Amino acid sequence: MTATRYSLVPHPGSPAANVRSVAFELVDRLDDLLLRVVIAGQEHVRFPEIRAPGRVDGLWKTTCFELFLNPVGSDGYLEFNFSPSTEWAAYRFDGYRAGMRDFDIGAPPIIERAKPYAIEVALDRSATPAVTCTMALSAVIEEIDGTKSYWALAHAPGAPDFHNRDCFIATLPAVERP
Repeated sequence: MTATRYSLVPHPGSPAANVRSVAFELVDRLDDLLLRVVIAGQEHVRFPEIRAPGRVDGLWKTTCFELFLNPVGSDGYLEFNFSPSTEWAAYRFDGYRAGMRDFDIGAPPIIERAKPYAIEVALDRSATPAVTCTMALSAVIEEIDGTKSYWALAHAPGAPDFHNRDCFIATLPAVERP
């Protein structure tokens, strides 16, 4: 198993003050996806307090990491939010910001703050579509001085919008079972 590294870029309208880069390392381990987030300038990031793991809405209001999956050929997509607090959220959409509802992922993700990573997330692969998906990775970074920056693989014109299909530029291959 090898990790694929994805470097995110900050939205031009919300530059970081002290964070120099944000990257995801993704390892598809057959039974789960392992996502590791690496931040250069991590000592400047405001991390939420660690809480009991559980589903919580509104995680994007502070430092949060996101995974979006769109099954190829479908208008619908999934959104996963992972907080350094160990809280998480998962949503299903019928189309662009339409038909949002909680997505039952079965086994909750395991989220840890594990140096040198900002966080490490193990997401049960059964929570992801079994088909090839276009993928977007993104992050909201709040710094200690209050600066918020919005990072993604790519950005559409206008305000930060991680749901925009212009952000879905990576591919997560279909699950291959032996």
